Order: sequence, then structure tokens, then C-alpha cells
Amino acid sequence: MSDTPSAPQPVRRRPWRRRLLMGAVPLAVLLAGGYAWIYGSRYVATDNAYVQQDKVTVSADVAGRVTAVAVAENQHVVRGDVLFRIDGEPYRLALQQAEAALSAARLQVEQYRAAFGQAAADAKGAEETVAYQQREFDRQQKLLSSGVAALSRYDQARHDLQDAQQKLQSARQSMESARAALGGDTNIATDDHPAVREAIARRDTALRDLNHTVVTAPDDGIVSQTGRLLVGQYVGTGIPTVSLVETGRTWVEANVKETDLTHMHTGQTATVELDAYPGRRFTAVVDSIGAGTGASFSLLPAENATGNWVKVVQRVPVRLRLERKTDGDAPLRTGLSAAVEIDTGYVRDLPGPMKGALAWAGIGSATAAPVN
Repeated sequence: MSDTPSAPQPVRRRPWRRRLLMGAVPLAVLLAGGYAWIYGSRYVATDNAYVQQDKVTVSADVAGRVTAVAVAENQHVVRGDVLFRIDGEPYRLALQQAEAALSAARLQVEQYRAAFGQAAADAKGAEETVAYQQREFDRQQKLLSSGVAALSRYDQARHDLQDAQQKLQSARQSMESARAALGGDTNIATDDHPAVREAIARRDTALRDLNHTVVTAPDDGIVSQTGRLLVGQYVGTGIPTVSLVETGRTWVEANVKETDLTHMHTGQTATVELDAYPGRRFTAVVDSIGAGTGASFSLLPAENATGNWVKVVQRVPVRLRLERKTDGDAPLRTGLSAAVEIDTGYVRDLPGPMKGALAWAGIGSATAAPVN
């Protein structure tokens, strides 16, 4: 055998792989760029978003000294639960006084009614007396003209008639005064009399004040800042005492750039992810779009009519209504940071050169249209 080594075989080149790779990479870049161009403007995302809940500052409607605090810090309460109590003894005494005044007012109305009846009876009696004295005067006048009666008798009859007429006028005035005391209506119900209605209003006010010595939760939520409310502390009317975060209605407020509002409207769907619960996504709906930018409603709006003005992209608050609440082990807290992605449903059309390139590659026409 010969030990001479055989000549190396030539390596077969495969130029088609190189050409395939050189054609596939630009095509993939083209497809990725086209997808990003078409759908890049469909979704509006921002991490400038926060969970919001209504916050109520609870205050007492009546002044007094705190006798009991029924809740603790960060305790969950439902509507009607007692928060704290105020000393009700002064208001209980005021209610008793108002009830006594109401009884006196009703009794006074009955006295007015009796006075009117007495005045009416006196007026009727006075009318009969005037009629009798008128007949007597007429008789004495005839007798005097015929020369039978004495002049003194005639003068007495005339005096008695005048006295009876004055008494009748006085009785009628007393009757009208009694009628006026009854409000001009002698058949008025006792509780419809103005004095009694005023007494009823005072009684109801006293009862309301007594009921408000027990301060209750206006809605479901979590109470906070209860540490500044102590037994024996004096609280005034309308002075803030505790805070209540209402958990019954929760929303997310996203501050979106003004350039992202072009195709946004209410009713569009969105997804929300909270920093406190990573990996959990919540479904939301665009509930409303703010009437102005955040700078417009700030306490000190920016003054743009100056020489050193710099244009800054403004942000508009967008309220998102959560469609599905979180589980019990992941409660939503007001102020939590969130990341929001809103689906506007808008897609852009491809530019002409990209359409031609895709058509040359055999993919066909790639025209996109809005899907919303």
C-alpha cells in the first residue's frame, strides 16, 4: 500500500444560504418596523397614574365634649357605624324644654279658641241688648212726642241705647282680636297654628341636635386620623375630627400627554398594573377626559407670556373606571402608583416605500385601517 496521502477534497460552497440570510434579515427588520409603525400609535401608555378614592373629612354638627370613641386607626367601617359620641345631656334638656314649649303653644291656641267663643257669645248678647234698647228708645220717643212720658225717662232710654251700642262695638272688636289670634281662621287645626308650628320646628331642631351627638360613618370605608380624637376633648361645630376614605368607589387617574389625546375618547378599554401588586392586571374603561390640563387648575398657573418661555408637553388627567376589583388579599389603597395602557383602536397606514417593498417581497398590499 502506498502511504501517500490523498489530496483534500474541495469544500462545496452554498451561496443560497448566504443570499437567504441577506434577504431574510432586512425583511424581518422591515416587517418589525411596519408593525411598529402601524400599531405604535394604537396604545397610549403612561406610568404617571395613581389610584384615587373619595376622601371625606367627618365633623360634628353639634358642639360638645367627646364621651366615647368607637373606632380605631385604619378600621374598616360600614355606613351607619358609630364613630364617636358627644355628651348629649345638654341637648336632652333642650329637647325637654322644646317639648314643654310645644305643649304650652298648643294650650295657648285652645285658649285663643275659647276666647273667640266667649267674644262671639258676648257680641251676640250685646246685639240683643242693642235691639231691646232701640225698641225702648223708640217707645219713649213716641210717648214724649205725645206729651205722656217725662223728658228724664226719654234721656235715660237714649243713654241706655248708646251704652249698649258701645258694648256691642267692644264685643265685636274682642271677637276680631280672638279671630286674629287664631290666624284669621277659627276652624284652624291646633298644629297648623303659626305659634304651634314654630314650637314644633324648635322641638324638631332640638331632637336633631340630640341625634347628632352620635356621629356615624357617612359611607363604607376606612377611618383615619383617629389618634387626634380623645375622650374628654371638646369639639366644635364643623371642626374636622376624623377622615374617612370611601372604598366603595375606586378609580385610576392617569395623566396623559396632550399629544396622546388625538384618538382617545370615553368608552375605550385599558389595562392597569399597580406597583404594589406586580404581575396583576386590572381591566378599566376610560370614564372621562379632563376639561383642562393639570397646570390650568393649579393654585399658581404658569405665566407663559414671558420672554423666557419654554414649550413643555402638557398632561391632561384621564379618569379610568375599574371594571374588576382586586381580590381581598390585594386591597386598593388611595394614592397607589399605577401603569396604564389605553387601547385607542387607531392604526396608521404604511408609507408608500414600505408598501412597495412588501409587495416586491411577495407579501402583498399591507394597508392598515382604523379598527375603532
